[in-house]
Amino acid sequence: MAMIDEPLYPIAVLIDELKNEDIQLRLNSIRRLSTIARALGEERTRKELIPFLNENNDDDDEVLLAMAEELGVFIPYVGGVEHANVLLPPLETLCTVEETCVRDKAVESLCRIGAQMREQDLVEYFIPLVKRLAAGEWFTARVSSCGLFHIAYPSAPETLKTELRTIYSQLCQDDMPMVRRSAATNLGKFAATVEAAHLKTDIMSIFEDLTQDDQDSVRLLAVEGCAALGKLLEPQDCVAHILPVIVNFSQDKSWRVRYMVANQLYELCEAVGPEPTRSDLVPAYVRLLRDNEAEVRIAAAGKVTKFCRILNPDLAIQHILPCVKELSTDSSQHVRSALASVIMGMAPVLGKDATIEQLLPIFLSLLKDEFPDVRLNIISKLDQVNQVIGIDLLSQSLLPAIVELAEDRHWRVRLAIIEYIPLLASQLGVGFFDDKLGALCMQWLKDKVYSIRDAAANNVKRLAEEFGPEWAMQHIIPQVLDMINNPHYLYRMTILHAISLLAPVMGSEITCSKLLPVVINASKDRVPNIKFNVAKVLQSLIPIVDQSVVEKTIHPCLVELSEDPDVDVRFFANQALQSSDQVMMST
Repeated sequence: MAMIDEPLYPIAVLIDELKNEDIQLRLNSIRRLSTIARALGEERTRKELIPFLNENNDDDDEVLLAMAEELGVFIPYVGGVEHANVLLPPLETLCTVEETCVRDKAVESLCRIGAQMREQDLVEYFIPLVKRLAAGEWFTARVSSCGLFHIAYPSAPETLKTELRTIYSQLCQDDMPMVRRSAATNLGKFAATVEAAHLKTDIMSIFEDLTQDDQDSVRLLAVEGCAALGKLLEPQDCVAHILPVIVNFSQDKSWRVRYMVANQLYELCEAVGPEPTRSDLVPAYVRLLRDNEAEVRIAAAGKVTKFCRILNPDLAIQHILPCVKELSTDSSQHVRSALASVIMGMAPVLGKDATIEQLLPIFLSLLKDEFPDVRLNIISKLDQVNQVIGIDLLSQSLLPAIVELAEDRHWRVRLAIIEYIPLLASQLGVGFFDDKLGALCMQWLKDKVYSIRDAAANNVKRLAEEFGPEWAMQHIIPQVLDMINNPHYLYRMTILHAISLLAPVMGSEITCSKLLPVVINASKDRVPNIKFNVAKVLQSLIPIVDQSVVEKTIHPCLVELSEDPDVDVRFFANQALQSSDQVMMST
């Protein structure tokens, strides 16, 4: 008998924990609801567990959130889709609580359950639930109901559909702004389920009410609805109903609404088509680019390349470029930064001549901007311009500015330049590179900032890969090895790091003849940090060089380091010795 009772014992504990005073225990129990349900079986879950949860829903928000989440995936535990309706009452109650995230999760779970329910059950149980919430006395219920209409509507009979449209229209005119906000947010989803005939009449009149709302928080959500509705309507209806709204919104008295228009305008252009974009939306966009609020200009500037792609180059040059010039000297550094992050993409759109005449001066002024993020954003996208204007012009016009930035006082700007150097090298070719940028690459190995020295060592390796070992042997290796005698130990460590990166690229012969002697010599350094880094480098060289070199040169050096007075040097030397012993034993 004890054997039979045993599996039920933890269930009793879990159910007790659901009533426990300790919130953590209640949370744990809620998170294991599926375990309880499996043990109870489908029938007892329906008749005991779900009613119990429905009665115990005046709990802490964290517990209620977990409950709302668990119930969304509970259909298999109550006996499948035919019994899904038993899950609706506890979730309906959760839709009315004060905490927003609990309500949102309950709505999400109801949508998930509703999407799986049979049509007759939706009509019998789900639609009445939506109507009860929509008529709720407390605003929280009405807010939640807005997110359920798109699930309820498709399976409703014709009379109920009319009623649901009327109810939604009333919610859009609710006294509480929170309810109207929720109705505006969910309008796109609901409209997608409504038949085309009612879309133009009922839904558009609802939409017009929202666009004229006195609360800017409702109007800015209606802007999102513009793009969603635009995709559902025919182009001519879109021009008649949506376009005037967008144009009005672009001049709205609230900057938040204008900001939303600036963010959404690109999607709206796709909805209305090319001709209305040219005649109506270009002037609206130009207004946003010259808005008196910096936040609106930032949003508009960030979309400038996308917007130009929709227009033909002449229109872009005529209307958008003058605004871009103004924005490049904007008083807000964030506007200039947003512009710098996308302006390079305009080069392929405008073509070679316009880029050289109009865009290059703007690039140069942004490259010399006092704010580092602006300079960074330009540097990181230079390749887009190179494809349009060619390397000769790029090198004449932009390279002097790049060389200047290589010595920028902000280390992050120097870092961005270093990361861009291998790409520049491949584009410029070896001759030009040696001439202009070779000295810079060596200079960075002696930078005051560790991240720069580390990136410079990686840069040297990538250049050796790009131009080949012979070039590296002439232009990199001698200069790198010279620096091993630098009086500052941190710079000597950087050179050891560079050697460990270069060795695999240079191959066994050069490593043995040029790099290894320098490393062996450094093992006699007076600074312990250098010595244990020597041990690490030697360990990385073992797979590259011949076994005879390991035996005659590397192994004796490591044995000497393993007897060093410093504990860290001994540790890394012994680690490297294990690797060399394995190589020697394997052969």
